[in-house]
Amino acid sequence: MPGQMPPAATPGKKRRQPQRPRHVPQRTCAACREVRPKRELLRIVRTPVGHVELDPTGKKAGRGTYLCARRSCWDLALKKGRLEHEFGVTLLPEDRAALEAYRETLPAEAAPAPAAPRRRKKAAIVEASGSA
Repeated sequence: MPGQMPPAATPGKKRRQPQRPRHVPQRTCAACREVRPKRELLRIVRTPVGHVELDPTGKKAGRGTYLCARRSCWDLALKKGRLEHEFGVTLLPEDRAALEAYRETLPAEAAPAPAAPRRRKKAAIVEASGSA
């Protein structure tokens, strides 16, 4: 009939689909080679003009690479030439100065704890002392 409405859906609870885990983009630090979430790393970009600069938005045009926000990674990248290797260019003095100025703003890392001395196995000690 023209004025009739469709029958109501059966009353009850709707089943919810389990939510999928959200995709988190991963990137590799150019210095320590550690894979981390993209949001934890800082992007460095070689612009089409040839300058190398920090990209805080992550959207500048050009070839990009990522570094951890740790001073040790920045030291490796700047002093050992990792950025130059990644981009295939020699850093210009003004670009290097800007990146080093940013590196100075990063907090200094605590020195790693000294490693405990290794204990030798008992058999090795017996052989070393008993073979004489």
